[in-house]
Amino acid sequence: MMEPIEADALFDEWHETTIRVRYAETDRMGVVYHANYLIWFEIGRTEFCRARGFAYKDMEENDRAFLVVAESYCRYKAPARYDDELLVRTHITELRRRSVRFGYEIIRLADGVIIAEGETGHVVTDPTGRVISMPEAYRLALSSPPFPATDNELSE
Repeated sequence: MMEPIEADALFDEWHETTIRVRYAETDRMGVVYHANYLIWFEIGRTEFCRARGFAYKDMEENDRAFLVVAESYCRYKAPARYDDELLVRTHITELRRRSVRFGYEIIRLADGVIIAEGETGHVVTDPTGRVISMPEAYRLALSSPPFPATDNELSE
């Protein structure tokens, strides 16, 4: 039986993605609508995977494996507003044979305040929704350090 990968090693590997709040993400008071934080978690999760050499699309098309969100949690600590630059920090908090859990922090760069933190839990399924084991290549990629940034990434 495959045991979970040691969580302490994964906690140290944060991936950071910068985003800027768009006007469409705010309400009439100029504060970010709460559901957008889950979208930003998804951006962080997607970039975490990309930094390790794969995209969700690869899992879905090549291995017929899907990472389904089974639960999500977000604690809102301070508001974000239009045009704020935010840092989305993402890491793995648990990696099992059939599931993975990501942790997040969203930081307002202007003052360094953590404005939200949360987690999402995912199960791996086949196209019919039946829970399956995560293909080993993706499990290993998720538990590995990120690839070095390319010249294109450095210039952005």
